[in-house]
Amino acid sequence: MLILLVLACAAMGIPLLALWGDGRRGAALFIGFNTLTLLAILALAIQVVKDGAFTAGGGQFMVDDLSIVLVLVDGVVGLSTAWFSRNYMLHETVHWSLSRQRVRLYHAMFQTFLATMLLALLTNNMGILWVAMEGATLSTVLLVSLFRTAEGLEAAWKYFILCGVGLAMALFGTILLYFAAQKIMGHGADALLWTHLAAVRHELEPQVMAIAFIFMLVGYGTKIGLTPLNNWLPDAHASGPSSVSAVLSGLLLNVALYAILRAKVLVDGALGRDFASHLLMGFGLLSLLVAGFSMLRQRDVKRLFAYSSIEHMGLATFAFGIGGPLASFAGLLHMVSHSLTKSSVFFSIGQAVQDIGSREIQRIRGMLEFSPLLGWAFMLAVLSILGMPPSGLFLSEFLIITSTLQAQPWLTPLLLLGLGVAFAGIFPRMQGMVFGAHQEGVARQSVVGIIPVFVQLTLVAMLGVFIPLTLVQWMQHAAQILHG
Repeated sequence: MLILLVLACAAMGIPLLALWGDGRRGAALFIGFNTLTLLAILALAIQVVKDGAFTAGGGQFMVDDLSIVLVLVDGVVGLSTAWFSRNYMLHETVHWSLSRQRVRLYHAMFQTFLATMLLALLTNNMGILWVAMEGATLSTVLLVSLFRTAEGLEAAWKYFILCGVGLAMALFGTILLYFAAQKIMGHGADALLWTHLAAVRHELEPQVMAIAFIFMLVGYGTKIGLTPLNNWLPDAHASGPSSVSAVLSGLLLNVALYAILRAKVLVDGALGRDFASHLLMGFGLLSLLVAGFSMLRQRDVKRLFAYSSIEHMGLATFAFGIGGPLASFAGLLHMVSHSLTKSSVFFSIGQAVQDIGSREIQRIRGMLEFSPLLGWAFMLAVLSILGMPPSGLFLSEFLIITSTLQAQPWLTPLLLLGLGVAFAGIFPRMQGMVFGAHQEGVARQSVVGIIPVFVQLTLVAMLGVFIPLTLVQWMQHAAQILHG
């Protein structure tokens, strides 16, 4: 029942925001619906603590220790984004002369995106998971193109075409998964229920499952931004509102990787662990290296951190490829910490871009001088995304390196190279943006919108020092699910 309540709280805001989602009223409604959604998610988490994994809706919905961790992250980042959007969109509405209809579209499509992300995480049906990912794609296309600039429309079309092709491949992989399952479980929707598939994964046809996983990895990998499937991601991040960039990096990439992990469990049962693991390690390490070197030549601050998202998702993918309880635990911790941190980066840089009026790194200077609170928010967020202690990303990266040394020591130099190049691509730029001499005439705004940055960074710091026992148990059980 609580699963359906979570989905209802998220979905019921869509029509209301489409009708009354403009101005301060729309911002208040947006915050209100996401507050209700987070409260429902917390109630769901309490039930999972008490009762463990369970299904609902005739088995079509399911929550376990793997999904509840990411559902909680979605709830927190969703509410933080709603809070940040209030002041951010009021400024953008004036700057771009957005009509009331366009603002309602923004709020309604944002709520649609959040609802489909939760549906993808809470469904037990691999087919519905694909439908939810498609719904998220369509809603974010409209968000990326919100300002109707030539750059934004081009980025939205690139995003739509590339991710549409990717999801078509993921659909074909899902069809092949059904083809393999129906020979054992018979025809019907039950042949796509993940819990049923997991129970018979050792009986699934190996050759069919291998092909299915390749299509699903390429398809959903396009959404993650794995190299060479990531051409859409930097453009979409740079062209759309910063609030959209925050959830694209913080939520969408996680859910796409979640879909691949669910498929990996099934493929590991049919083929053994090596097949999927080698593919994930290859794509993950390639993404880490290419994104790291790409950062060195970026001049647009939002494109810089878009490539940072590719780097971190490549690192998480690599960790799940290494496999084992420790690496899988580290991968989950990395996903959680990256979501909270990267959304904080885009919140702070979004307000800085509004203040200065440019996305060029060379023009963003002296944030600590013209807006001390904003400067601190940005500096702490960037230091966290670079994996500086005591952030959760420092702990997760340390655990990933340790796991690599144990399982694949010859890959450790490449892993360290990618992390080192990514650090070199961001840290010197951050110093100039925070401590450089600022230009005159910068319009300083209210810093109320970046309050969630400090809340989320506090959570990230806590994950690097002391992880709550319940969260540790969830991630340990989730790692066991992934390890089979």
